[in-house]
Amino acid sequence: MDENIASGFRDRVYAIVAQIPLGKVMTYGQIAALCGSPRAARIVGGVAHFGSPNLPWQRVVKADGSLAEGYPGGVAGHEAVLQAEGVTVIGGKVTMSKHHWSGV
Repeated sequence: MDENIASGFRDRVYAIVAQIPLGKVMTYGQIAALCGSPRAARIVGGVAHFGSPNLPWQRVVKADGSLAEGYPGGVAGHEAVLQAEGVTVIGGKVTMSKHHWSGV
C-alpha cells in the first residue's frame, strides 16, 4: 500500500476513534466503513495494535461485541477498562444494544 494512502487511512481511523464517547463502543468494521474501506476491519485492528496509545482503543470491539485478545491485559484487562467507563460486559461481550455508537 502506498505510504500516503496508508497514513491517510490511519489518520481517519485516529480521528474516528478519538470521537467515541465515554460509555460507548464502535466496531472495527464500522470504523473501516466510515474510513471508506468497509472490508478493512483487520487493517483497523492493526492500526489499533500499533497506534497511538493516547486514543481510547478500549472503545473498539469486534462486530459481535466481543473484546480483543490483543488489548493490554487481554480480554480481562479490556473488560475492566470498559466496565470502569460504565460499559456493560457480559460473558466477554459488550451489550451492543445499549453501548453501540453509530458514529460521527
